[in-house]
Amino acid sequence: MAKETKKKSKSKGTKSKEAKPIAAKGKDSSKAIKEMSEKKSKPKAAKPKEAKPIAVKEKDSSKAKKETSKKVEKKPQKRKTKLTEHTAFKNKDKKKKKGRKAVWVKQFTLAYEQELQKLQIELLKWQKHVIANDQRVLMLFEGRDAAGKGGTIKRIIEHMNPRGARVVALLKPSDRERTQWYFQRYVQHLPSGGEIVLFDRSWYNRAMVEPTMGFCTDEENKRFLKDVPMLESMLVKNGILLFKFFFSVSKEEQLRRFVARETDPLKQYKISPVDREAQERWDDYTVRKFQMLNETNRTISQWTIFRSDNKKKARLNCIKHILSKVEYKGKISPEELQTDPEIAVSGIDEIRYLEDNIMTGVELPG
Repeated sequence: MAKETKKKSKSKGTKSKEAKPIAAKGKDSSKAIKEMSEKKSKPKAAKPKEAKPIAVKEKDSSKAKKETSKKVEKKPQKRKTKLTEHTAFKNKDKKKKKGRKAVWVKQFTLAYEQELQKLQIELLKWQKHVIANDQRVLMLFEGRDAAGKGGTIKRIIEHMNPRGARVVALLKPSDRERTQWYFQRYVQHLPSGGEIVLFDRSWYNRAMVEPTMGFCTDEENKRFLKDVPMLESMLVKNGILLFKFFFSVSKEEQLRRFVARETDPLKQYKISPVDREAQERWDDYTVRKFQMLNETNRTISQWTIFRSDNKKKARLNCIKHILSKVEYKGKISPEELQTDPEIAVSGIDEIRYLEDNIMTGVELPG
């Protein structure tokens, strides 16, 4: 075919034109159409064959889809490798040598690790003072799921003497504990002299999680909100230094962290059935948070809220806040412990903000 078309074009002495279908009558027209279709179907020698999708029956196509989906599922996802905290700061001035590899690190990460190390040294100084003076310290860490409570606790106690600092993270109450006074299971974990105790979620489960998820009655929730200020007042008057922290995360950031937990094998233990409903019941949690702050933010036991979309900034500001409220030998200047007002918010300021915006439809902090 290619040779014949070339000969025709040479005889005419003009540019080669594309073949057009010729109108024919009756039986001849059908023959002409068949010939044209046969000519078009024949591949040209000059152009290589291209792979074309093959039409398959419905049953076969469904099988193909299943096979491809299985291949996608089996394909392992790449995990992001991260340097262990403090590694970048410790090695930033090391010289290049055999067996060492250069790694790019953000300037913010270096600054964060340097600041964290400085604050952890201050925490150690403070702990020595707590042990020497038989002080009792209680910290309550509250907030939505994936808000950064556990990560902050980890950085606070990372270099502390474990004999004088412990974390309390209780499981759901047993059948026996359900028959007890609600605060009974928490009271037995209160600090002794020279001890710092950090509650990763506390009795405030009854203020937010339990009523939202239907784990307690409205009557139990109301009774709790009336009783808890009196209990905390007793603890503070008895000499316990009480801190109450609420970590506030946005809905979008919470969802991103949930997805990261599902794909990261090292974070699988953090996944719980309650997490899946946290996004669906977002507004219910917001109302409960407002109610909790209103009823339990007292002068003697105030809340401090930390905006934790940036977990590293929230951690630093939380530690600074703790150190700014205590006294110990060799303490650094108050300027170095100044918190960021965009990150650390007082309980009363958060209440005012929620009061002004809760009915306006504005997206509220978590």
